[in-house]
Amino acid sequence: MATPVSVLRLPKGPDPSSRGFDPSSPRFIALCRTSIPTAAAPEADAEQLQTEQHARSVLRETFLRCLLSMSNKKVRFHMHGKVKLEATFGASDIDILNFQVSDLHTPIGVQKEALIRSQDVIWFTFDK
Repeated sequence: MATPVSVLRLPKGPDPSSRGFDPSSPRFIALCRTSIPTAAAPEADAEQLQTEQHARSVLRETFLRCLLSMSNKKVRFHMHGKVKLEATFGASDIDILNFQVSDLHTPIGVQKEALIRSQDVIWFTFDK
């Protein structure tokens, strides 16, 4: 007989058929702020907006590739309060607000499965 495995359910967006959130929602505004206002931007700001959007897309693609390459590898998290954790990276939720990890080694013990809030992480490292 197969051993039962617990299922971790990560949060999803508000509409399963959509790919994002309403741009006027408080959550979208808090998480996706831009440095340049997009509504009725003058022609001079249009070029700056395009440059910023390109830079953001390159940075996002690089970060997502980093998350993909971390999958099933030992990752060392450096948290606020000089806390250092080590765990096997599993996945991230769609908003990259939480990281799912396994075998989390903390100063007070080992947790088999856990979620780490990305806001609490200062930086992380892993071996290629």
